Amino acid sequence: MSVARKLIEDHLVTGTMTPGEEIALRVDQTLTQDATGTLVMQELESLGLDRARTEASVQYVDHNLLQADEKNAEDHAFLRSACRKYGLWFSKPGNGVSHPTHMQRFGRPGRTMVGSDSHTCAAGSLGMLAIGVGGLEVAMAIAGEPLYLRMPRIWGVRLTGRLPDWVSAKDVVLEMLRRHGVKGGLNRIIEYHGPGLDTLTAMDRHVIANMGAELGATTTVFPSDGAVRDFLRAEDREEDFTESLPDGGYDVEDEIDLSTVEPLIARPSSPDNVVPVREVAGTGVGQVVIGSSANPGLRDFAIAAAMVRGRQTRDAVSFDVNPSSRQIFADLTKMGATLDLIGAGARIHQAGCMGCIGMGQAPAVGHNSLRTFPRNFPGRSGTKEDRVWLCSPETATAAALTGVITDPRDLGIDYPRVTLPEHSSVNTDMLVPPLPPEEAAHETLAKGPNISSLPDFPELPDRMEAPVLLKVGDNVSTDEISPAGARSLPFRSNVPKLAEFTYTQIDEDYPRRARETAEGHFLVGGDNYGQGSSREHAAITPRYLGLHAVLAKSFARIHWQNLANFGILALEFENPDDYDRIDPGDVLSLEGLREQLPSGPELTVHNTTKNEDYHLRHRFSQRQVEAVLAGGRIPLLART
Repeated sequence: MSVARKLIEDHLVTGTMTPGEEIALRVDQTLTQDATGTLVMQELESLGLDRARTEASVQYVDHNLLQADEKNAEDHAFLRSACRKYGLWFSKPGNGVSHPTHMQRFGRPGRTMVGSDSHTCAAGSLGMLAIGVGGLEVAMAIAGEPLYLRMPRIWGVRLTGRLPDWVSAKDVVLEMLRRHGVKGGLNRIIEYHGPGLDTLTAMDRHVIANMGAELGATTTVFPSDGAVRDFLRAEDREEDFTESLPDGGYDVEDEIDLSTVEPLIARPSSPDNVVPVREVAGTGVGQVVIGSSANPGLRDFAIAAAMVRGRQTRDAVSFDVNPSSRQIFADLTKMGATLDLIGAGARIHQAGCMGCIGMGQAPAVGHNSLRTFPRNFPGRSGTKEDRVWLCSPETATAAALTGVITDPRDLGIDYPRVTLPEHSSVNTDMLVPPLPPEEAAHETLAKGPNISSLPDFPELPDRMEAPVLLKVGDNVSTDEISPAGARSLPFRSNVPKLAEFTYTQIDEDYPRRARETAEGHFLVGGDNYGQGSSREHAAITPRYLGLHAVLAKSFARIHWQNLANFGILALEFENPDDYDRIDPGDVLSLEGLREQLPSGPELTVHNTTKNEDYHLRHRFSQRQVEAVLAGGRIPLLART
């Protein structure tokens, strides 16, 4: 079997490993971050949890780090108190981005993990089955419940050869996006194998696994081999190593000869808008940012430092460096590389996600920003009309030196040979362990004025008749539904306030119109509706504003699950051409839902404005149908 199938078999609770069938998996570890974790902790409160039932559950504070006022500090205090109450580890603000920090301190080959962050899949670099899900799935896992999902197909990607100079792991995953697009991995687990793996470190693999989320994959898996052992040894954790190698057994196959990969770049504003760097060379640049969970390794910062050593970046370029963890920042400093970056004009920021989630570092309108980040969805940077490009540290640094997009092979300098330390600056001081149960029992949640409770949602009505309030196109992201950035992120734990930002990237008047539509409303979407971040706010705030159902050509996996969890019908057109027949303002009706939904996947929607019928399907299991009928998974649990 493939490594992925071995991991699934070892953790299978119910179901069979037949693609498309619902299975349930035992969960060993969980990961939450502060932009989504506040809801997870509110869900644990609603569930009445006394103590985490996982091997390890860790809450990171890495997104909402800017404290322009009291709101983010209130979130941090709330999260700390919830960790103390429920028995979770707490990673203090500034300790590091969740994904590389978890890999350094907690990740273990052979384990399963769910995280309320779509890039949880990065831990697949260690031979884990790590899946990004909505916060409620994480809350249920912390409470000891299995993870339910459709059994994916296993997509084996064989790697051969060796990457040339000036080409790195980011270019490999950009090549995958160039070939297959943001939907290429839908309902698949990507598993990399082959002799080319011998040339990729565990952190190189992290870069590739992380952006499997941009391919729409359920997760990405690498074998647990010598490179993983070397990584764990450097972290003083070699005893956590277990070997797991593939024996074949792939449903779909692909191959990449690493020696043929060239520097690539994703143009604005989609991760799959990929071209060779030389094709867009000479384009002016106003900002370069190094860091994020998509390029978090010491090597990624060290190569940038070596490239700028003794040189000065262009005066028109803001050269920003976001260390991915305090530990990596310490190693970079011991190498002398931090001084090289400072000497070249770099702006050094705190260890965290920062500009990746739009918390600072917003670029100027009309100025190109090159970033080593995983996503460049419109407006995600914090600037509504942004021009964000995604590339490797080598390509980003080349642009910082020249002021224009530059293929690093054309810089006219020798490729730097960076020697990394064999042992990491292991730092556990900012990881706060769980309280003993007897102390945790006396802990109270610290709820400041900005911390709300989860809203109560009513059960699904038997009949719906409501207008289409908004119609959107293909690949709408959760960033567009529930925006990130310094204006909205501080309200992540305040659903009524956050709802005021819903869909304002696309229609600034949507929240007002939704509130004034007493009968509720429908949304119509294209392909891959809800791609991107796992944030369940993108389901909760439209639900709070009266959303009954989304009619789309297809849905992204995590958002589809989140819609079901909060009682929203996710319906797919049987005939995609029917999408074109519906206009904003059309009144749609659904009849007999409480009988129709349990009896089968087919439903008929009537357009009363045009007197037309459309045939749609849902993909819910019977378990999910029960939750939707109850108004969501939490109301359903409250009944039992």
